[in-house]
Amino acid sequence: MSYIEDLGIKAKAAKYAIATASSLVKNAALEAIAEELLASVRTIITENDCDLQRARANGMSQAMQDRLMLDEKRIKNIANAVLSLTKLEDPIGAIDGGVLRPNGLRILKTRVPLGVIGIIFESRPNVTVDAGALCLKAGNAVILRGGKEAINSNICLVNIMRTAIEKVGLPADCIQLVEDISRETATLMMKLNEYIDVLIPRGGAGLIKAVVQNATVPVIETGTGNCHVFVDSSADLKMAVDIVDNGKTQRPSVCNAVESCLVHKDIAEEFLYKLKRRLDQHKVEIRGCELTRKILGDCVIPATEEDYATEFLDYIISIKVVNDVNEAIEHIQKYSTGHSECIVTSSLLSAEEFQKRIDAAAVYVNASTRFTDGEEFGLGAEIGISTQKLHARGPMGLRELTSIKYLINGNGQIR
Repeated sequence: MSYIEDLGIKAKAAKYAIATASSLVKNAALEAIAEELLASVRTIITENDCDLQRARANGMSQAMQDRLMLDEKRIKNIANAVLSLTKLEDPIGAIDGGVLRPNGLRILKTRVPLGVIGIIFESRPNVTVDAGALCLKAGNAVILRGGKEAINSNICLVNIMRTAIEKVGLPADCIQLVEDISRETATLMMKLNEYIDVLIPRGGAGLIKAVVQNATVPVIETGTGNCHVFVDSSADLKMAVDIVDNGKTQRPSVCNAVESCLVHKDIAEEFLYKLKRRLDQHKVEIRGCELTRKILGDCVIPATEEDYATEFLDYIISIKVVNDVNEAIEHIQKYSTGHSECIVTSSLLSAEEFQKRIDAAAVYVNASTRFTDGEEFGLGAEIGISTQKLHARGPMGLRELTSIKYLINGNGQIR
């Protein structure tokens, strides 16, 4: 038996206990996790510092180090996020609909857990707790496989969660971590059909592509965000600068950050000067088309096709001047990953055309793409942003971590 099979066996055994646990027990487990996190702040920071030191030695970018870093404030926020789940309605057992058939059969469509969820993710250790807590609330067992960059942090956080849920009588194996971070183990996890019901990758394009290409377990794609903002000719330029700046610099290492800005030619000169002044405050590198370089000068690096297709996750942005909304839409259709796209405009016709023709999980008019988030949508915490169309799309909250069961009651009917 392999190491990863052993985790699968334990998860499959634990899933029955968590699937039938009451809301009271699950909420008590979440409260216990939050308490243990707050009681272990110094320990978490010490383990996280080991990961950060190794990241610096390996030349990790500042933006990616920010993804990795945990401090007291972030740990408190993680604990509060766990507690917030106790206030959300438990989806398990919810009735989505029902029918009384002419033959007397009573049929109810109800919500049940997915079972065992596998999550493969990269360097953000907060995902470890978010994912574990969400899966628990939705009645699922989970196997977490984080990146090597955060291994010390992840081991610490998962041990804290396992200790906490045991205190309320749930099996510790409802939450497990793959501590063997070799590529071989990850590949084996992707093929663990006998034990894992669904696999969710969270991370960059490379990770998601590897999971989709190698997994035999059903996959829900999340995360890759080559997000655009198109600044139309009628846009309020201050608003546009604020939206692009917020999308690019507030937290550049996340999937809903802006990676590319398209600008209508009629306002390009005025807008680009304003935008550059703002982006210079954050030392953002600009990669632009010929017209962008003509306006802003040699400080702009010539943009390539690869740049327009890249999720930078860093203080880098690609810029292109376009003739009209149609050219902007065609550019986005070519390079979008289907995550979040935005138009800044005062034209109702342009706004409607953009929202109609852009095929993405979230399409904005005059608002930052940084709002693509379960909490910001009022849906509660989420496991990730699904960029596919089957099962779930957009922020994946508790409901998206469930499946359907039909309950049929009769009194002797036969066919």
